[in-house]
Amino acid sequence: MSSPAEFYNSLPPVSKTYGTLCLLFTTASQFGLYNPKHIALFYPLVFSRFEVWRLITNFFFLGKFSINFGIRLLMIARYGVQLENGPFQRRTADFLWMMIFGAFTLLALSAIPWFWSPFLGVSLVFMLLYVWSREFPNANINIYGLVSLKAFYLPWAMLALDVIFGSELMPDLLGIIAGHLYYFLTVLHPLASGKNILKTPKWVYPFDLSLPEFFDIDSTSDLERKFRQRHKLVAKWGIGAPANIQAQPDRTTGVTFRGRSYRLGR
Repeated sequence: MSSPAEFYNSLPPVSKTYGTLCLLFTTASQFGLYNPKHIALFYPLVFSRFEVWRLITNFFFLGKFSINFGIRLLMIARYGVQLENGPFQRRTADFLWMMIFGAFTLLALSAIPWFWSPFLGVSLVFMLLYVWSREFPNANINIYGLVSLKAFYLPWAMLALDVIFGSELMPDLLGIIAGHLYYFLTVLHPLASGKNILKTPKWVYPFDLSLPEFFDIDSTSDLERKFRQRHKLVAKWGIGAPANIQAQPDRTTGVTFRGRSYRLGR
């Protein structure tokens, strides 16, 4: 059995960084090192006092120490890590872009008064859960040893449990909306139309910007050549290029639980 340090070091970079920041922010708040209201998302303060850090810091607070906080942290450690080590394996830039896109989507939704939430960390974690449920739709999940269901339904089951336990409904719904929007734009729409309209931007995707247009690919060798150079954002982690340039097989057996067949435009 590996030690806690070995387990932590084995975690993929994005999930590990985000989970660590969430733990640090919550721990600091618990010890009274800062007041959470100073990092909360208040758009009037962002625009009138230029407290732009609120657009970022609000994603790192998952609430005070509680069972719910522990569950959210475990969701990052399980579902975020499984995504990064599975469908996004050696595609750190794509996973990072998913997180960034989710954050932008949640910020936009939260600008609507009815959807506003001071902290969007729970919503971002729920987005990871939703995307995971679409990537592994037929995985069998057991909830508290009482109910077994397909992973496809897990976000809705967790949402129902939050309602039963008295947690707010809106953060979970925002995460589902952001997750579905990402999955629709990167998987469902490309499968239906053959066009990917949400490509990972060049400033985060691991390839040489000096090369010709990446998505104009004539052969597998061209794709491999264009993956040799990595952008500095991902090069720091030493990963980013896929292990092999092959379409990922469809893990599903039915239309209802259809997951990712392969990503177009990569």
